[in-house]
Amino acid sequence: MNKKPRLGEFLRTRRAQLQPADVGIPDFGERRRVPGLRRDELAQLAGVGLSYYTRLEQGSSLNASPEVLEALARALGLDEVERAHLHDLAAAPRRTTTRRRPAPERIGDATRQLVDAFGDTPAIVLGRRSDVLAWNRTGHALFAGHLDPRISEQADLRPNMARLVFLDAHTRDLFVDWPKKARNVVGKLRLAAGRHPDDPLLASLIGELAMKSPEFAKMWAEHGVRKWALAAYRMHHPVVGRMELNLQSLNVPETAGQRVVAATAGADSASAAALSLLAGLDTPTAPRNGPAETPERKSTLTDSPR
Repeated sequence: MNKKPRLGEFLRTRRAQLQPADVGIPDFGERRRVPGLRRDELAQLAGVGLSYYTRLEQGSSLNASPEVLEALARALGLDEVERAHLHDLAAAPRRTTTRRRPAPERIGDATRQLVDAFGDTPAIVLGRRSDVLAWNRTGHALFAGHLDPRISEQADLRPNMARLVFLDAHTRDLFVDWPKKARNVVGKLRLAAGRHPDDPLLASLIGELAMKSPEFAKMWAEHGVRKWALAAYRMHHPVVGRMELNLQSLNVPETAGQRVVAATAGADSASAAALSLLAGLDTPTAPRNGPAETPERKSTLTDSPR
């Protein structure tokens, strides 16, 4: 990922989305040559010099102070997640990490015990790139029952939820609220890219999705970021039918971006009954160290290097 202009891209996108009326700037009916605010208007709102702000957008200034970033965040009306992302982007060019192939992500024994403790509640563990690191039997049945859950020690056999959401027809049909799910996936990848700008595997995944999915490319260009802990989705499972589920994301302590995602439904609801039916199906047992696809699906879902 090219780190240098990414702060400028984020600022330009957010500036274009902010209308003068949103920040109290009078509109006298003049024809504006750019969408949203002009550079000078945003610089004035943030209390920074126009030439300095222009250098930030162009990527020629790499020393934005926390105070300047906070002023820009206030002027742009950024929320807490977007504000943190802005600081991550500004810090990226100053990092001196060596770009090299990262070690495969693994889950610890405590995380495996946590997944087991969910019992029949569907649960999966996702890594910072949205790779599926582990799932319980019901988690596999809910999210990827069309894939082979056999154990595999090879990291390049792991499914990737971002790839599944955008490139796999089964997963797309699973989410009735697919655009909502897709934007949440893109927003999480944006956060990961800001925090890990030197991750070549993450860069490869993003490049692959942008090439293969016009919808991903469009959403990626919007620079939206998401950090959800609870999201409600309407889902249509091919075996148990329609469900309204809450997906809750729990950060795994002392890991770089790993999270457990569990699916629940309201007590005594039709969706809860569907989950119980799903748990009672005679499906293969999920592997202890993570799932793997069948060989014929590997080229579609895991063809980027790991």
